[in-house]
Amino acid sequence: MDETPNNQLEDFILTFQERWGLIGAAVIILLAALAGYFVHRSVFGVLKRWSLRSRFPPIVHLLDVYLEKPLKYVIILLAVIFTSYELAFPLKEPILHILTIGLVASGAFLAIRVVATAREAIVGHYDVSAVDNLRARKVFTQFKILERIMVFIIVLFAIAIALLTFDRVRQVGVSLLASAGVVGIIIGFAAQKTLGNLLSGIQIAVAQPIRIDDAVIVEGEFGRVEEINLTYVVVKIWDERRLIVPINYFLDKPFQNWTRVSTDLLGTVFLYLNYNAPLEAMRQELDRILSESPLWDQKAKELQVTDVKEKTIEVRLLVSSTNSGNTFSLRAEVREKMITFLQKNHPDALPRTRVEVVALPQTNGHAGPDDQAAVINTNPNGGKKV
Repeated sequence: MDETPNNQLEDFILTFQERWGLIGAAVIILLAALAGYFVHRSVFGVLKRWSLRSRFPPIVHLLDVYLEKPLKYVIILLAVIFTSYELAFPLKEPILHILTIGLVASGAFLAIRVVATAREAIVGHYDVSAVDNLRARKVFTQFKILERIMVFIIVLFAIAIALLTFDRVRQVGVSLLASAGVVGIIIGFAAQKTLGNLLSGIQIAVAQPIRIDDAVIVEGEFGRVEEINLTYVVVKIWDERRLIVPINYFLDKPFQNWTRVSTDLLGTVFLYLNYNAPLEAMRQELDRILSESPLWDQKAKELQVTDVKEKTIEVRLLVSSTNSGNTFSLRAEVREKMITFLQKNHPDALPRTRVEVVALPQTNGHAGPDDQAAVINTNPNGGKKV
């Protein structure tokens, strides 16, 4: 009965090693690595040609960036390990053990890259930098958090599998299984915070109280969500500082999210003026300022007297823009131009504190040029001298 090709290959390897010894084993291992490399190049070449003919050209980029290296490591290590099992050489067992751990690490690397490829293929259709990016930020946040959770689980399983390749660790694991209840309780208490953060990350990915690039006010600081990790969130503050916040904070404490539903925001400008302020002229000037500003989205504008104080009135100017940054800039523009308008055309409308210096009457003929008194008059329309 004819031998199968597999048996013929085994016989050839054994015969070659018997003739050439350790050098023959090294040559065979090298040939196996080269064969694995050429298999990788062939498989990858077929995938590339298929992706070029497909309706999804970005797949070529994803294959090159994410999958080429981990696939190469996995295929070469598989070829070397299977070949080494048929050989006899010094330190075979520890070398095979090291190669097996390397294969586990390469498999975890490949799994992580597959997850990243799936995330990139889905999120790549959305533009987070667009003006109306609510949907894009929602999808990006969901997949970014889920990707990190998957990476955490993959790394955890890879470490566990690598440890189980050691005989002593496997024996300890068998003995621990006998008291799994007690060990489970101990591990539960030890990993309570880690598991809590993991569940918080899943909850944020689903409920999404925050998203990537959300404008938020946390601990009195205004900023944008820059990163959402498994245990913490990075908020980029307006002055380029970074605020590191535990991820549980956004589930346990109240905070402001200015872009939760929409990026559109209303901005307010408060002016404190005299009672003779020209309100109608100010309304016309507000219309002119907003009509000339590219920051205004033409959705809201209003000028109202919202409060009356002892010496001034409170005038609120309400404006709207497409996002928090534009709203802040529009408020500053309206405030500056409205004050300039009042200074040039209605200076009496601005509140003033006036100081009058009067001479004291002569007493017993000893009054001199320095005998003066300062009278402070806070009434912009004049006051009674004392």
